[in-house]
Amino acid sequence: MKKQQSGFTLIELIMVIVVLGILAAFALPRFANLGGDAREASLNGALGAVRSAAAIAHSQALAQGDMDGITLEGQAVTMIHQYPTADAAGIFVAAQLSADFTTTGGGAAASNALTIQVAGATTPANCSFIYTAPSAAGNAPVIGTLVTTGCN
Repeated sequence: MKKQQSGFTLIELIMVIVVLGILAAFALPRFANLGGDAREASLNGALGAVRSAAAIAHSQALAQGDMDGITLEGQAVTMIHQYPTADAAGIFVAAQLSADFTTTGGGAAASNALTIQVAGATTPANCSFIYTAPSAAGNAPVIGTLVTTGCN
């Protein structure tokens, strides 16, 4: 009686390893640099947080009748024209942005533009958006669109 063995031969196993190696060589570079996508997603989250924070702060200011400053979750937020100012004490506090973001420009005066950037981006100015405080009472702040060309 002849004994039959089942399983793979050494050649078949080597061929599978070679095919997996070739697939990995082409697939790995595609997934290796996910940092840019992560920075862009983080920036999208910050943009949503800033939009929401501006609306919530405005609602709180209207409810309290306070023009100069409000308190959100125990944090003082400076206001101008019933919206957060374009600085670290205004919209940055209201949106509760972390140290993962840096800012340039801005200020407590009306119409100041604050650029919010992702820290660690290749070109931070090109991985950002702009929050501009309202220029007069009755106006809303201007929140710019995302610039994501430097997030990679």
